[in-house]
Amino acid sequence: MPYSFETDGAKIYQQSFATIRAEADLSGFREDERGVVVRMIHAAGMVGLEHHVQFTAGLVSSARAALNAGAPILCDVRMVSEGITRPRLPLNNEVICTLNDSRVRDLADELQTTRSAAALELWRPHLAGAVVAIGNAPTALFHLLNMLEVSTCPRPAAIIGCPVGFVGAAESKAALISNPPAPALIVKGRLGGSAITVAAVNALASTKE
Repeated sequence: MPYSFETDGAKIYQQSFATIRAEADLSGFREDERGVVVRMIHAAGMVGLEHHVQFTAGLVSSARAALNAGAPILCDVRMVSEGITRPRLPLNNEVICTLNDSRVRDLADELQTTRSAAALELWRPHLAGAVVAIGNAPTALFHLLNMLEVSTCPRPAAIIGCPVGFVGAAESKAALISNPPAPALIVKGRLGGSAITVAAVNALASTKE
């Protein structure tokens, strides 16, 4: 017997978001934050993720203002940069991932760190007022925080810090949220990843559901 399933894309989309809003506990979030959290839950396929999501004050307004002013989006990995929906970006904002730059391997050797962390050194010319999206590498988030410890380092407008994993992920996000150098969004603990990070960026780039 053939399987019976919903084939209308628009209905699937609408029902998915209706299910999330019916089942997720969004009571702890501001109205402008809820749409971002809903998209993150949708990307993860996990109602309950909301209990791990944490914003600092002004993240949504700061990120949206930066994007609406044409700020670039700086991504730690291609899985993040490639997932950003370009038509959602208000001013055809530049999406930058420096991980595969030919200079990164030598930088990593020089700094004795991972390529993901070393690649952030190439963000410096773009960092002022940018939206940062780190969805994979805890070492990248730690390196960013170390960079921003120096007063002369340019400050981003917003940091979406959602690296995933068992080594350093929870600690890097705890460090970001405990002393944020810019408005920040994290998924606490080991959870996170590129899809969740992309969902947050895409939600911030648009005021639509």
